[in-house]
Amino acid sequence: MPDHHIGLIVPSSNLTMETELPRMLRARESVAPEDRFVFHTSRMRMRHVTPEQLREMNAQTERAALELADARPDVVASACLVALMAQGPGHHEVAEAEIAAVLDGQGAKAPVVSSAGALLSGIAALGARRVAIVTPYMKELTCLVTGCIEAAGIEVVDALSLEVPDNLAVARLDPADLREHWKRLRLDGAEALVLSACVQMPSLEAIQAVEDESGLPVLSAATATTFRVLESLGLPTVVPGAGRLLSGTVQGGRGVAAVRATGRPHTAG
Repeated sequence: MPDHHIGLIVPSSNLTMETELPRMLRARESVAPEDRFVFHTSRMRMRHVTPEQLREMNAQTERAALELADARPDVVASACLVALMAQGPGHHEVAEAEIAAVLDGQGAKAPVVSSAGALLSGIAALGARRVAIVTPYMKELTCLVTGCIEAAGIEVVDALSLEVPDNLAVARLDPADLREHWKRLRLDGAEALVLSACVQMPSLEAIQAVEDESGLPVLSAATATTFRVLESLGLPTVVPGAGRLLSGTVQGGRGVAAVRATGRPHTAG
């Protein structure tokens, strides 16, 4: 029974990615017990979601990647969507390449994914060209996220900003509220709904319920990151109760942002 070692790079104030990603992969073990998952995290200092603090946090990427290299992970996920999208379209590819180079330099080759790239590839995997999104960000940052999504050829038909600047406060938002928030969006023409365009805003508990009620595929930055992690490990992308993207029926999520595999992942049993 193999253990798959997953490295996470997260903001210092992030409480959610280390909760939702393990929760999804534990749920996966209920239907695929042959795979187990172990998590290793490196943190980068950031308390408030402002352009200045996001830039300061990004400057810590090399140090965080070096720390994870020592653990020899099978895959590394950079988990702060807005930190990369705030730097402009395509910056997630730059960040993924930077982390991959650090790992390679330490003899710890592994695939690298980012929540920013994962969201784009998750939308592409669903075949959606028009989406609506919910974010916890101030409107200025939501506009930057929207711009990155649209630069990838995906129209954002509507966006809802909850305008919570404190990152810890974002983590404490009640995911049950998303079951009402999405109803404030204009969904005419939307082909998918991004219930949380942020790995810090909890949404997992609402994903399947909103998908069932809306009739649209529903994903989040966290479910999309899980999809990419599983895909990069060569594992079926199945997580029960986490929406269509993780139903095991969706293929081809590499179209927009290819996984940067720098070597074959190892497993330890």
